[in-house]
Amino acid sequence: MRPSQPFFRILTVVAIVLLLASCVTSKQVNLMQDPARDKRIPAYTDTLSYIDYELRSGDRLFVRVHSVDENVQRLFNAAISSSNNNNFYGNYNNFNANSYGTGSITELYTYQVLDDGTMDFPLVGRLHVRGLNTRQVKALLEQELGTYIKDYGDFKMVSVDVNIVQRTYSVISQRGAGTYSIRREKLTIFEALAQAGDVGDWSDRSKVKVVREKEGKTEVISFDLRSKDIINSEFYYVEPNDVIYVQQLRGKAFGVSNIATSVAVVATTLSFGGFVYALVQRIITASKGTK
Repeated sequence: MRPSQPFFRILTVVAIVLLLASCVTSKQVNLMQDPARDKRIPAYTDTLSYIDYELRSGDRLFVRVHSVDENVQRLFNAAISSSNNNNFYGNYNNFNANSYGTGSITELYTYQVLDDGTMDFPLVGRLHVRGLNTRQVKALLEQELGTYIKDYGDFKMVSVDVNIVQRTYSVISQRGAGTYSIRREKLTIFEALAQAGDVGDWSDRSKVKVVREKEGKTEVISFDLRSKDIINSEFYYVEPNDVIYVQQLRGKAFGVSNIATSVAVVATTLSFGGFVYALVQRIITASKGTK
């Protein structure tokens, strides 16, 4: 027995409605959309001004001291040098490639910013570094070490490299959760999500939230990642310890992302509906025949 035409019409309408409700459109996932062309995309003001990261309590600094005097280098870099069979330069260069990540060197031979905002450096003692950037710490260390070490001819006897290590951020999205290393000084939101493997088709890019520590307080900032204006906003750069949260699109218990899948969903729905209808009709017919 063939299903009636009204039944097929109803079933087709239901399948199409479910299909449209579960579709993810390009407007929902495409980045760099122009707010001027789509009023649903917010426009952000031109507030971008990158500020060097200011040290906080708990940050770890890797410090290397340069000098034409080998005794000075051995004095301050002995621990690092000995950790790789006295091959200091090879070890340091290998470390420098991952200077914003983690590793055995960063675990053992770094200087932590203490709760009172100071770091304890050999010979110099306690220096207040919280609130300073790495360039300011470099200048401070060179000044302090310069009082102990004299110049050698036309060369300044001491120069210092300062890097922040063990800097990370986290991403929570429909794809899962993970923590990643910040391996460059200026990491954009796009680079951060690319490193995390994107956030998946079913994530709501219009409501991205970032949990950020600022001046001892935790704040939550929200923005639309799809907007082209994000490049010029305060949300563009990721800071250490940021937690990026991208929630799942509402009502997306299931979904389709291409035409082939759409056709397959409709065909499967109609086929299954026809099968159920035919089965029900046979049961009804059989029950009438037994009476």
